Amino acid sequence: MEGIVCVTYRCNARCHMCHTWQHPTRPEDEISPGIVDKLPDMAFTNITGGEPFLRDDVGEFVERLRKKSRRIVVSTNGYFTEKIADLARRYPDVGVRISIEGLPAANDELRGLRDGFDHGLRTLLELREMGLRDIGFGITVSDRNAKDLMELYYLAKGLGVEFATAATHNSYYFHKFDNRFEEPEAVAAEFECLAEKLLDSRRIKDWFRAYFNYGLANFVRGGARALPCEVGTDVFFLDPLGAIRPCNGMDEVLGNLNDSSFDEIWNGPRADEVRRLVRECSKQCWMIGSVSPAMKKKLSVPVRWIVSKKADRVRKRIRRWMGKPSCKD
Repeated sequence: MEGIVCVTYRCNARCHMCHTWQHPTRPEDEISPGIVDKLPDMAFTNITGGEPFLRDDVGEFVERLRKKSRRIVVSTNGYFTEKIADLARRYPDVGVRISIEGLPAANDELRGLRDGFDHGLRTLLELREMGLRDIGFGITVSDRNAKDLMELYYLAKGLGVEFATAATHNSYYFHKFDNRFEEPEAVAAEFECLAEKLLDSRRIKDWFRAYFNYGLANFVRGGARALPCEVGTDVFFLDPLGAIRPCNGMDEVLGNLNDSSFDEIWNGPRADEVRRLVRECSKQCWMIGSVSPAMKKKLSVPVRWIVSKKADRVRKRIRRWMGKPSCKD
């Protein structure tokens, strides 16, 4: 089981692909840290928002979730460096992912956050200096910033930090339904370029990331998911008002933790109905929150893909060594 705990819809950014900031939750209505005591044991939990560090009690969520989850990662835009560093000092085993949407000009334009790139990079460097290991940044790719994808990858690689990717999409969570790719082939090609670089890595983890990024290229082109989506079965989304949802893409609710136990919600009749809707969902989303557990569950699928791609690359190198042109040359 994996969980996404969204602690607020308030945000200090004004992202072009997300209008959550136009629909903030009121602090007095948001879940308290104690509610996570009702959650089940999890392999992984992502604490997110909005911008979670607009709350002063993120550390209390972490403290309680550490008893529930083997790994915790907090997603942030990195603006509040001191708050993030304070949390890291208290919990150096917790991961942090900073959203950076491109090089400085693109990032600050797309996030509507003055000096957002500077704040994000400064936070990342601060965490790196502190010795945190599970840190990195990620980009949500659109037409506007696709050309920055590889530069950010090289920056992450040079710094020795993790690099996460996503493709812009539509969701009730974003209050945005008109996101689209004007040049899908150009954007898909950037994801494929990144995947090729990841396949050359000596880290096995990067090979699986290559598979994920090829999936993003497929999503951008409008293709069907290569793995079934089982949100609401393997993953849940806890929203800031206490509602348990299958994910942050479907506007469906299984129940509310303010009124019921997690078991009552997870095993209730409404849960069965929502899972049916998930099976019938036509969105074909390819987001790490739903893809990662699917990859673990059906490990043979990405493994076969990796073996096939690696074999193709070896054959191509042999042909070049022998002076025989590859059919792709």
